[in-house]
Amino acid sequence: MKKMLSTGLILAFCMVKGQDRMTPELLWKLGRVSGETISADGKSVLFGVTRYNMNENKGERDLYSVSVNGGSVKQLTNAAGGESIVYTDAKNGQLFYLYKGQIWKMNADGTSKQQLTNHEGGLNNVRFSPDGKHILFSAEVQVLKILGKDRHPELSKSEAFVFDDLSYRHWDTWEDGKFQHIFYAGFNDGKIGLPKDIMKDEPYDCPQMPFGGSEDALWSPDGKFIVYVAKKKLGKEYAKSTNTDIYFYDLISERTTNLTEGIGGYDTNPSFNKDGSRMAWLSMNEDGYESDKNDILVYDFKTLKTHNLTREWDGTVASWQWSNDGSKIYFLAAVKGTEQLFEITGISDLNKYNIKNLKQLTKGVFDINSIVGQSGNNLIVSRTDMNHAAELYRVDLRSRTLSQLTFTNKDIYDNISLSKVEERHIKTTDNKDMLAWVIYPPDFDPSKKYPTLLYCQGGPQSALTQFYSFRWNFQLMAANGYIIIAPNRRGMPGHGIEWNEAISGDWGGQPIRDYLSAIDDIIKEPYVDKNRLGAVGASYGGYSVYMLAGVHENRFKTFIAHDGLFDLRSWYGTTEELWFANKDIGGPYWGPNPPDSYKHSSPIEHADKWNTPIMIVQGGTDYRVPVEQGLEAFQLAQLKDIKSRLLYLPNENHWVIGAQNAIVWQREFFKWLTETLH
Repeated sequence: MKKMLSTGLILAFCMVKGQDRMTPELLWKLGRVSGETISADGKSVLFGVTRYNMNENKGERDLYSVSVNGGSVKQLTNAAGGESIVYTDAKNGQLFYLYKGQIWKMNADGTSKQQLTNHEGGLNNVRFSPDGKHILFSAEVQVLKILGKDRHPELSKSEAFVFDDLSYRHWDTWEDGKFQHIFYAGFNDGKIGLPKDIMKDEPYDCPQMPFGGSEDALWSPDGKFIVYVAKKKLGKEYAKSTNTDIYFYDLISERTTNLTEGIGGYDTNPSFNKDGSRMAWLSMNEDGYESDKNDILVYDFKTLKTHNLTREWDGTVASWQWSNDGSKIYFLAAVKGTEQLFEITGISDLNKYNIKNLKQLTKGVFDINSIVGQSGNNLIVSRTDMNHAAELYRVDLRSRTLSQLTFTNKDIYDNISLSKVEERHIKTTDNKDMLAWVIYPPDFDPSKKYPTLLYCQGGPQSALTQFYSFRWNFQLMAANGYIIIAPNRRGMPGHGIEWNEAISGDWGGQPIRDYLSAIDDIIKEPYVDKNRLGAVGASYGGYSVYMLAGVHENRFKTFIAHDGLFDLRSWYGTTEELWFANKDIGGPYWGPNPPDSYKHSSPIEHADKWNTPIMIVQGGTDYRVPVEQGLEAFQLAQLKDIKSRLLYLPNENHWVIGAQNAIVWQREFFKWLTETLH
């Protein structure tokens, strides 16, 4: 029985006038829009657009402004490099921004640009104090002696590293004894006073590595404290723990206090309400569980009590922001295959707060993936769907309607055919209802038969929503003539905490059966060519491809696995974030009773049944899923005389960052599919 929803939930139909299709080259011509902030007078939205120069193999980011009511966009910067706003002056509307590691200022219309600082080594993650008289910033400092040339200064050409403990590398970087610290200093019209390291001699990072930024350190509204996020653990304890805490540094006493001591998991994204009487942040409870339920906690400085506003809500928060007056909290969260905007009200008396005051504000087949800021009764957000990269929108908080503010890529989208995207509901092997997205070629004709790809999401506990990826781009796949089915299998946020948690310890079990349920369901459609099926994915998605290669029972004709886990034993022995392996796999593989995962959920244990062409992609600096995983899988396929290809990217990590590498990735992706599905 077909399980399609009505056409009312169809995202977009083929555009009659559109003759061209998305290509890898066209995809990389799209401007990548990201919000910065609202101007001090609340009248303009400041944002950045990154465009890539393929010949130079790098991106260029410029700043723009647009009225919160919409209208023409004004370009503010055009210098070579990238700029980001760090401060908006409420007195005169001037914009202070970071460019090539130095602070510059300009008028609100982009005129009168002036470089203010010339700080040696440059500045990162700059924050101005509330009165504008001080700045905080991050800088790297030497704390430990790990390099051979640091331990033995007379051997200055040594390339040796010496380790006595984990964690010796992280994400794509080897530990060299240097750590990011937070500094503050006086600031007077570009003159920076003597910087003070508030983490002096501590072997810890702030911002967090590898993805932390300016959100990890901020000033209190009265300017008396610096609040920062750090995981103050070292070695094996660092590798096994997700316990970040929120610290208060008192500028007068120079003492540091841990506000979140006793909370086991991640504590991130702290922010004060307007008068500084409260601070809220995102918090996970379980140490070692990086995808635990993310709650919004509020600390009241008057009552000295902490309140969990989302404890009773069956979801997990992605990001959040105070309303301008501090009476509400807005947040984003995955829900039923999309990411939407929510509101929390009724927090004037936290002791009387009720979960009924949590409401969803937006609904539709799109993602709201960031909150830029509030202007009056409007919230400025970023929005995507599977046919459109991010653009900025205005949400009217009364009517809950969305109005588009930026049209950065309109000229491209107006001249290509878009895909039809449908929501599909599938019964799993344990009789659960599973949502899947189906994306069709732009000129889809139900009387024809199409090759079809099963998309396997990474994470493993990341939401599969209406995102727009510049690598795993469904619009591009569909434009090449493929139907894509992308199921929200077990382990994805947006379908309740139980569904999200079900994947831990069961990687090769029900989630893989969910994938098979999805492909078995879609092939019932007469327009799906069951003799031309493929499965593709990265990270846990790459792992899923490796698993499917051993258990698919000849359903698929081809596979593509990117940075997937192939041998869980060797992976446990080389990956850096051991908390992830301990939680999801069950712990180490040695001892009298190793977890069953190493037998039942390790693709290498099922590789004797491999018989299908497979393309393997592996990054050389991926320390999350190190290089031997891809090499082992490729070597096995070759020795079994299976048609196979290895795309090795020596300087890429778990992702593909380089523009030209990304084009090679996409060209080889479709070249492989042409060879094996046509």
